[in-house]
Amino acid sequence: MRVLVTGGAGYIGSHACKELARQGHDVIVFDNLSTGHHELVKWGAFAHGDILDLAALRRVMRRERVEGVIHFAAKSQVGESVRDPGLYVRNNVGGTLNILEAMRDEGVPRLVVSGTCAVYGQPERVPITEDAPLAPVSPYGATKLFMERMLADFAAAHGIASVVLRYFNAAGADPEGESGEWHDPETHLIPRALMAVAGTAPALELFGSDYPTPDGTCIRDYIHVRDLARAHVAALEHLERGGASTTLNLGTGTGFSVLDIIRGVEEVTGRPVPRRIAPRRAGDPPVLVADAARAKTLLGWEARCSTLPEMIASAWSWLNRN
Repeated sequence: MRVLVTGGAGYIGSHACKELARQGHDVIVFDNLSTGHHELVKWGAFAHGDILDLAALRRVMRRERVEGVIHFAAKSQVGESVRDPGLYVRNNVGGTLNILEAMRDEGVPRLVVSGTCAVYGQPERVPITEDAPLAPVSPYGATKLFMERMLADFAAAHGIASVVLRYFNAAGADPEGESGEWHDPETHLIPRALMAVAGTAPALELFGSDYPTPDGTCIRDYIHVRDLARAHVAALEHLERGGASTTLNLGTGTGFSVLDIIRGVEEVTGRPVPRRIAPRRAGDPPVLVADAARAKTLLGWEARCSTLPEMIASAWSWLNRN
């Protein structure tokens, strides 16, 4: 397929581009480079553009004869969404609407969307299945849920098939060292801990130590970015085969606390992680762990390289290399 990857110059998007190319697809990256990096566009053509520009989306879909879209170009920081919800509505909802309308107008039939476990809010039970109640507690999660509802409406009205991949915490870097996390500022736990070890960032802040968990810190399901990339390509190929629209969780089914991550970083690097306790962040549920059985059944997908040492070691290698 000829695949347009919005946000393809970013962390997860660039890994997906590499996997698409590995599987023989033609890649066109569409990115405004506000958070992505041109240096990570290595596996296809590049079109500089913004998903808020409907005309630009239509032009690139028509010019490149696009047959499928993978959509990563969303704002994704919970804390920032609490401070500036309008930014998230404008980009995540408005930008996705533009993508869908451009696909409708240019006859592009299939879409894979980078979703989030944030749509579940404070889950009643873990591991979380796709049928769990949807009650996001942050503006970020609310915008991603509205995106999902738009997909259903466009499928009914215009026949655009889609797969939403609700994944949990992306981690790690490309094992060949060709891509990795490159955020400014960096907000994710594992790279922040590694940067604190390396002395390139201040002491790691632990946002809350009084959660109702065994050690008082939040528990999350971490999944290697390469496994995420494989899932996005598998979802697109599912649609190409005529598969039905669906929503799938991606995760390992195993949760690690913030303190577990810190211990893992210390084991991989052989150095202590400088850290301090900070107040809780708004919108952070205590525990988020995935039940990804449906993805295994439908796509034949499961996490292959998402052990904690693998994720931390690949991220450490990327940090030292760059």
